[in-house]
Amino acid sequence: ILTDEEVQRKREMILKRKEEEALKESLKPKLSEEQQKVIDVLLEAHRKTYDPTYADFTKFRPPVRSSPSNRGAARSSSLLTQDLSSEDSTDLFGSDAFSTFPESVEPQMFSNLVLSEENDETSSMNIDFSHLSMLPHLADLVSYSIQKVIGFAKMIPGFRDLAAEDQIVLLKSSAIEVIMLRSNQSFTLEDMTWTCGSNDFKYRISDVTQAGHSMDLLEPLVKFQVGLKKLNLHEEEHVLLMAICILSPDRPGVQDTSLVESLQDRLSEILQTYIRCRHPPPGSRLLYAKMIQKLADLRSLNEEHSKQYRCLSFQPEHSMQLTPLVLEVFGNEIS
Repeated sequence: ILTDEEVQRKREMILKRKEEEALKESLKPKLSEEQQKVIDVLLEAHRKTYDPTYADFTKFRPPVRSSPSNRGAARSSSLLTQDLSSEDSTDLFGSDAFSTFPESVEPQMFSNLVLSEENDETSSMNIDFSHLSMLPHLADLVSYSIQKVIGFAKMIPGFRDLAAEDQIVLLKSSAIEVIMLRSNQSFTLEDMTWTCGSNDFKYRISDVTQAGHSMDLLEPLVKFQVGLKKLNLHEEEHVLLMAICILSPDRPGVQDTSLVESLQDRLSEILQTYIRCRHPPPGSRLLYAKMIQKLADLRSLNEEHSKQYRCLSFQPEHSMQLTPLVLEVFGNEIS
């Protein structure tokens, strides 16, 4: 039996512990109402532009997979079979194909196609363009993906405040990087494929080599996908990373770098706060730094993609497979 003195001491200890916990909780970083609203807007933007059922894949030209003995490494572009009807009056890219993007269009990680791998050991500058049976299908997929990325970007808070010229520069320079980021949603570590529904839309590295890509792109791409997948990002972190990628002030051609930088800094601050508040350890350890490193990796992938795209687009019989949207984005690259 405790004495009155011991009971009192125990009560004081419990009270002190509660006060310490309350103080610790009060000092813990919290998302402000405004920051949470930005996250909610980005989540809605992503869900509106990414269809996890991949229902629209059936609208693309069908995938044609040649026998495994056929080696090819070209780069996949995209051919969009659906009309780009206009949603508003903003002619984002100075061409009909870019004037508007329907709200109904949902983006997916079809970029995987463009980001597949090759079975050939040759370098990207020694590509066999004779067997590009997957190019038409993957071209459609990439074009569709570009459209979705644009739809997502237009809903990023502050993006519409930028001059039209800067919007165009940012979208053209970041499109393939965001497609690669989004494609991680369909990437599976078990078999290193991008699984987008049925087996017809399960993309292996060999599929992408049959669309013109070489291992100079595909090997680091798969390594990137594996590393990103292992970060186990929350959906909130994923959408923030995509928005930060798009709003990069150091893209060549950006005029109002200070405004773009302020928009990106705001998103970076929200991401760091979110990680501290909502991502439990040990996963949160150095997570922000690892995510920023992924953006650096994307720059290298973007550069190699541009090189392989140019190589493919120089072949008239293949460039004619590309949609106006793809040619507008990748054909006149700013990098």
